Amino acid sequence: MELTQWLERFLFEVSSALYLPVILAVSVLILYVALAIGALAQEAWERRRAVRSVARYQAQLAIELAAGTPHLDARLERLLRGAELAMAKSLDRIRFVIKVGPALGLMGTLIPMGISLAALAEGNIPKMAGSMVTAFTATVAGLGSGVIAYLIALVREKWLRSDIREMEYLTEVAAREHGIGKEEQHALSETA
Repeated sequence: MELTQWLERFLFEVSSALYLPVILAVSVLILYVALAIGALAQEAWERRRAVRSVARYQAQLAIELAAGTPHLDARLERLLRGAELAMAKSLDRIRFVIKVGPALGLMGTLIPMGISLAALAEGNIPKMAGSMVTAFTATVAGLGSGVIAYLIALVREKWLRSDIREMEYLTEVAAREHGIGKEEQHALSETA
C-alpha cells in the first residue's frame, strides 16, 4: 500500500471515529440552546417584575457602604468591575455556541458524506441514504443552534449594557453621597 493510500485510509478512519462524538455534540448544543431559550424567557419575566441583577448589585453596594469609609472609592470600583465581569462571563457559554454550532454542523455534514460515498462505492444505497439524511440534519441543527444563540446573545448583551449603565450610576451617586473627593470621583468615572 502506498503512503498516499495509507494516509487517505488513516484520515477516513479518524473522520469516521469522530462521527459519533460530533453528532452527540450537535445534539447537546440543541439541548443547550433550548435551555438558553428558557433561561432568556425567565430573565425577561424577572426584568418585567424588576428582579434584576441591578437589585442584587444595589444590595451589595449597600453592604459595602455600611462597612465603613477606608478606601471606599477603591472598594466601590472593585465591586462595580466585579459585577461587570460576572455579567460578561455569563455570556461566554452562549458565545461559545455561536462559534462552535456551525463548525460542528459542518463536521456533522462532511463526516457522514464521506461514509455515504464509501457506502455508494460498496453499492449499499440504504446506508448511503441514511448517512446523507444525517449529514443534512447535522447542518441544519448546527446552523440553527448558532443563529438562535446569536439572537439570544444580542438580547442579553442589550440587557447587560443597560444594567451596567445603571450600576455605574448607582455607584457614582453612592460615591458622591459618601463624600469621595473630586479627584476620586473623577478617577472612578474615568474607569467606568
